[in-house]
Amino acid sequence: MTITLYDFELSGNCYKLRLMMNILNLAYEVVPVDFFPGREHKSDWFLRLNPFGQLPVLQDDGLTLSDSGAILAYLARKYDASGLWFPKDAAVTAEILRWHAIADDITATASAARLALGYDYDFDIDKTQKGAHRIFRIIDEHLWFGEKQGRDWLCSPAHPTTADIACFPYVMLSEEGGISRQDYPALRRWTDRVRRVPGFTVMSGIFPAGPAR
Repeated sequence: MTITLYDFELSGNCYKLRLMMNILNLAYEVVPVDFFPGREHKSDWFLRLNPFGQLPVLQDDGLTLSDSGAILAYLARKYDASGLWFPKDAAVTAEILRWHAIADDITATASAARLALGYDYDFDIDKTQKGAHRIFRIIDEHLWFGEKQGRDWLCSPAHPTTADIACFPYVMLSEEGGISRQDYPALRRWTDRVRRVPGFTVMSGIFPAGPAR
């Protein structure tokens, strides 16, 4: 059966699934959902797919799945023959799921600021921006110490995992929410590394990395 992604092209949460499937070289079909301005994700037909009214939704092999972090884990576990993107090691799985939760925190802050500024959502812009900066400072410190120890990615393995895919989009789109990454050099170096992963694909506002120095 063909994988089907219910997608809004400008959504970072939808993009992370397109990115993962491109990295895994998976064929899939897209059903566009008019998130803005049509709010089609709150329509009756969409609520039958996901009663929580949230994008993305993915259908595969008779399953209807929602939540971007859960779908990342599903895609990696089912289709990644290397076993690297979502390893079976219990400790690494716990690390990855922790970062999937942090990705949700980034969505609740950096993405919310972007929605407030660009999509007229009624979020407290100052609060969401401050929240995003707090998270970015913590991630930047985590990555900086990791680089000193020879670790390039969010989790302990010497390769990227779904944790990196989960956190990447709304970090990269943060400036659309008025959140500069200028003060977070380790965070910016990490985004460059993600953008050099084989199979990387772009979306509006996210571009390939420049030449490696």
